[in-house]
Amino acid sequence: MKYREDIRNIAIIAHVDHGKTTLVDELLKQSDTLDARTQLQERAMDSNALEKERGITILAKNTAVEYQGTKINIMDTPGHADFGGEVERIMKMVDGVLLVVDAYEGTMPQTRFVLKKALEQKVTPIVVVNKIDKPSARPEHVVDEVLELFIELGADDDQLDFPVVYTSAINGTSSLSSDPADQEKTMAPVFDTILEHIPAPVDNSDEPLQFQVSLLDYNEYVGRIGIGRVFRGTIKVGDQVALMKLDGDVKKFRVTKIFGFFGLKRLEIQEAKAGDLIAVSGMEDIFVGETVTPADHQEALPILHIDEPTLQMTFLVNNSPFAGREGKFVTARKIEERLMAQLQTDVSLRVDPIGPDSWIVSGRGELHLSILIENMRREGYELQVSRPEVIEREIDGVKCEPFERVQIDTPEEYMGAVIESLGMRKAEMQDMINTGNGQVRIIFLAPARGLIGYTTEFLSMTRGYGIMHHTFDQYLPMIPGQIGGRHHGALVSIDTGKATTYSIMSIEERGTVFVEPTTEVYEGMIVGENSRENDLTVNITKAKQMTNVRSATKDQTAVIKKPRILTLEESLEFLNDDEYCEVTPESIRLRKQILNKNEREKAAKKRKQAEQA
Repeated sequence: MKYREDIRNIAIIAHVDHGKTTLVDELLKQSDTLDARTQLQERAMDSNALEKERGITILAKNTAVEYQGTKINIMDTPGHADFGGEVERIMKMVDGVLLVVDAYEGTMPQTRFVLKKALEQKVTPIVVVNKIDKPSARPEHVVDEVLELFIELGADDDQLDFPVVYTSAINGTSSLSSDPADQEKTMAPVFDTILEHIPAPVDNSDEPLQFQVSLLDYNEYVGRIGIGRVFRGTIKVGDQVALMKLDGDVKKFRVTKIFGFFGLKRLEIQEAKAGDLIAVSGMEDIFVGETVTPADHQEALPILHIDEPTLQMTFLVNNSPFAGREGKFVTARKIEERLMAQLQTDVSLRVDPIGPDSWIVSGRGELHLSILIENMRREGYELQVSRPEVIEREIDGVKCEPFERVQIDTPEEYMGAVIESLGMRKAEMQDMINTGNGQVRIIFLAPARGLIGYTTEFLSMTRGYGIMHHTFDQYLPMIPGQIGGRHHGALVSIDTGKATTYSIMSIEERGTVFVEPTTEVYEGMIVGENSRENDLTVNITKAKQMTNVRSATKDQTAVIKKPRILTLEESLEFLNDDEYCEVTPESIRLRKQILNKNEREKAAKKRKQAEQA
């Protein structure tokens, strides 16, 4: 069997923040790819504005570097399980993975998640222990942890015999020794290990073509672009080919453009052969998992499996009293067009219309959906969203719900409070490890609906010192009854107008206020959190009555507490079933679904009667 020794295809996988994207930057800098004039920005691969701000990778990206005459195609993947749909498909495109692990933190929930996907596809692993320069680094322990994780996930003997490279991506150093003193200012050990251990793709370019699409991109000039790997044969610009659709249909089209990857650029090329990772345009309705073959030799590759969504929200047209004031796109048609455009590239998303101006949008987690909402908001859209809900499924006649694996690292003194609070949310403790320095790591299996809205409570409980990570684990039989949810009621405005310092002062003792003085509010808008369980209607627009009587304390200035301004994620976590979050380019407001107090009370009574009946 012939192999293409001039090429290697690898993916970089890791938990969030373990340094994948920084490592790719260094590999780009130290390869023979970029010319001397190219100035690399930090985390050059994270090109989208939200990725830069949050320091996370959301979309999988590909690049290629040249090293000693070999082209190494590198796929940089997201670490968050919410974007796991991206990780799974990439495993099909590559022959090996670099598993990046933090030299102090060791294996984390997402390390487990991404490694499981890699081992299922039987790709060859190389372990990179990164951040070896940290004073608290414990490289030998971390390699043992990784080995245990490989065994636990059922790796075969070949996979267990993985090579290890130690690096400090931020300093551009690496070595094959676990002693930080042996680090050298070069990435050669990483490159050499890739060339030595990652198998070269099979060269069967003289057989009939098979090209499978793993990722989608969209460009206004050429339309949809399918990114994937040529598994067999050769593809040329101008070829007449057949697209084997997922539903069994076959569409004929002509290849108009082929792009190869080099450095950070996409370059037009005329042909590609087995083993190449390329982007192809010319097909209007190409989807992930579809195969391109010659018209006279139609043989599809197995369809890619993509995990189903676990969480859903209702998106609605904004109908609040302030609707249309701040957004550019406010109509149902515009919102639907934008959601449909998102479906073009995001395969883990589902959109189902449930009325003329509302849609159920399902995704892989809170982060997945909140990033979509944040992107829409920045583009000038105005909309309302409901509280996130988990998606239930029936498996073998049993009603099931998604469960997540939760890993918590916290100082020992907060351990009791964390265990108690998660116990109330029906989580089961699986493991507890004392990691030293007064820190404990606790692992739970918890129903996903119990975790909605838990982050804020967890952070205040651990005074901000706790770290929580959770990933989808499996569907299990549903736990009956109400789980989680908010323990406090809302402070709801009874009037429309501007919030005043005078009225905020009188409301402060009732709870936490969310708005600043002079903020415009409307009837039914949530302006704070009540310190008790029930909702409370308040007048936040009342101004002080002016009299001509001087008060003895007139020189004392009114001082109010700083209001708690909620971010988008915090707002979504705060929501109850009878509330919406109104999102516009300039504001995030919380409101009751029924704005009028009397109508709200009537509806609540009816609900109670229905429940009792």
